[in-house]
Amino acid sequence: MFKISSRQGTMRAPCNALLSVSASAVVLVGHGFFASAVLAQAVQEVVITGNPLSKSQSVNAVNSLSGLSLLQQGQSTLGETLNQLPGVSSTYFGPNASRPIIRGFDGDRIRVLNNSGASLDASSLSYDHAVPLDVLTTERIEVLRGPAALQYGGSAMGGVVNVIDNRIPRQAMQGVAGKAQTQWGSGNQERSTGAMLEIGQGAWVFHADAFDRRTSDVQVPQNLPCTKPGAPEIASRICNSASDSKGGAVGASLFWDRGYLGMSLNSYQSNYGTVAEDAVTIGMRSNRTSLEGEWRPASSLVQSMNFQASQSDYKHTEFDAGEAGTLFANKGHDVRAQLRHQPWHAGAGIWEGVWGWQSEQGKFSADGAEAFAPFSNSRTNALFLLEEYAVGPIRFNVGVRRENVRVESLGNPDPAVDRFELATRKFSPQSFATAASWQVRPQWRVSANASHVERAPKDYELFANGPHIATAAWERGDANLGLEKANSLDVSADWQDGPHQFKVTAFQSQFSNFIGLLSTSEIEENLPLQVYQGVRAKFSGMEASAQWRLLQAASTLDWAVKADSVRAQNLDTHEPLPRISPLRFGSSLIHASGPWRARLGFDWHAAQNRVPAGSVTTAAYTLWHGFVSYQQKLTGTTLNWFAKVDNISNQWAYSATSILTSTAPGKSPLPGRSLKLGVMATF
Repeated sequence: MFKISSRQGTMRAPCNALLSVSASAVVLVGHGFFASAVLAQAVQEVVITGNPLSKSQSVNAVNSLSGLSLLQQGQSTLGETLNQLPGVSSTYFGPNASRPIIRGFDGDRIRVLNNSGASLDASSLSYDHAVPLDVLTTERIEVLRGPAALQYGGSAMGGVVNVIDNRIPRQAMQGVAGKAQTQWGSGNQERSTGAMLEIGQGAWVFHADAFDRRTSDVQVPQNLPCTKPGAPEIASRICNSASDSKGGAVGASLFWDRGYLGMSLNSYQSNYGTVAEDAVTIGMRSNRTSLEGEWRPASSLVQSMNFQASQSDYKHTEFDAGEAGTLFANKGHDVRAQLRHQPWHAGAGIWEGVWGWQSEQGKFSADGAEAFAPFSNSRTNALFLLEEYAVGPIRFNVGVRRENVRVESLGNPDPAVDRFELATRKFSPQSFATAASWQVRPQWRVSANASHVERAPKDYELFANGPHIATAAWERGDANLGLEKANSLDVSADWQDGPHQFKVTAFQSQFSNFIGLLSTSEIEENLPLQVYQGVRAKFSGMEASAQWRLLQAASTLDWAVKADSVRAQNLDTHEPLPRISPLRFGSSLIHASGPWRARLGFDWHAAQNRVPAGSVTTAAYTLWHGFVSYQQKLTGTTLNWFAKVDNISNQWAYSATSILTSTAPGKSPLPGRSLKLGVMATF
């Protein structure tokens, strides 16, 4: 793997360290998101680009997957890649489309970023829309929370997932470095390859990468029916779950003594089955142009100034038995500028801070029979501030953000489609967060985090009015919706003594206006009507993780455990909110000996019986998994051979957080036993 280091926010941590930095997302702030000891075992160097204050000990938390940890966790979708982390589950719309769920929050409460910039797509609009990113060309994935997330807006109130690919090099280098990876999987007949190359010459660094991933229908423990033309009528496969994805990018950066300027062009294409309907596939294309730079002036006031700008052009077409249907498109830009001031001495402590401005604009369209949302224009302008005060063993963080949001419904250009309201809404969300951390003793640290976050409703929450097959409902927005508002608090305690560590967090978020898609008793054109409504809601839960060194000799043996639990309730109806992860517990043994690494463990999911009317309960299940790797060093090249087995016992199970469990019962169980073999070469 490339050794990457960003001058804006660099942190290196030993592989057994708990990772904690000031970075991330607005409302559920705090330590509650823990680095799994199983994953941390494989991390050699961690670089947190989302941390604008560059603190290795702070009041907020981050998980980072890279290197062997990314090999262990890597799946074909972003949600499934992060699904084993404490506090994170997945929307799981089959094996080809899933977004992360953090502490019960999904959709537009989780901000997915690409190199800290907006990733404009349609994945938050519908569960069957995939995120146009692939781990084969990813250097690292950061999951971030804390007051620093105010820089990303109200859509990050549940968390920030930052996918980093180094397509704009941020560190000068000389010579050639690269990575190549190939792998094969038995469960879906996966054939995947990916490669990255960087060349440094003088003041320039050039980057290129490409990937190709092809899969067949996913194997499951029992037979399922299938009506897709050309497919067996009965097979132990998830019908219509095959995929074919490819993409790549080129980028370059110019470096000088006090900064750099870089640019990248990247493309992503994917064709995949939606699994909810046996003959419906999606053809996706996303092109993105990014520009980024940093300047570190010789100033007593300003430490650094940096900016990011990106232009995205996203389209996907839904095909029914090969016939083109609804076309979804999202085109827009994102611009962010930040200034970091020099440290200010105040009393016995030091203030450090970042001030910034962000602008984002998107033009969305949906044209076709399943256009349940209108053409729309959305624009956001925001100012944000993050300050940290450190005195001795105590640190305080405070963040403030003010936005101006404009959402305009343009209806539909087809005069026969007149069901959409034409209107413009303007909002001014204001959010703030504060956090404190106290290193009580060398091994013990406690922290507390509080925030108030406001989020402007999205275009579809305001103006949707049409059939949505992914939810098997007629969805209707409410143009009179107000700001979504939440007050959150969490408290944490963590302990570390060499390789032994423990961390626990309790959290609660209370919404005075939670915007949810709720069922009604009405029928619209033979579909159940679901309406976006604002209700009072409460999310509460806990997360814990621990690691203990059992053997320390020529080899090491560690025992790692993790657990999380979330409860979410509609306080107006006293019903549970839908698609909430049940109590989960995981345990693993991790062995390291010379060039060998091995892990064996399980994840247990309790039954989920706390569901609202109309939702389907899920039974408890246990998934066993294993991973073995061997590092072979050759002249100028390192080979990492690996083997991975998921669902070793071939358990039949359904996800409590997947809408398919209720809308398409029986069609999309979790994948069965699968063996993956591969090798990654770095040079």
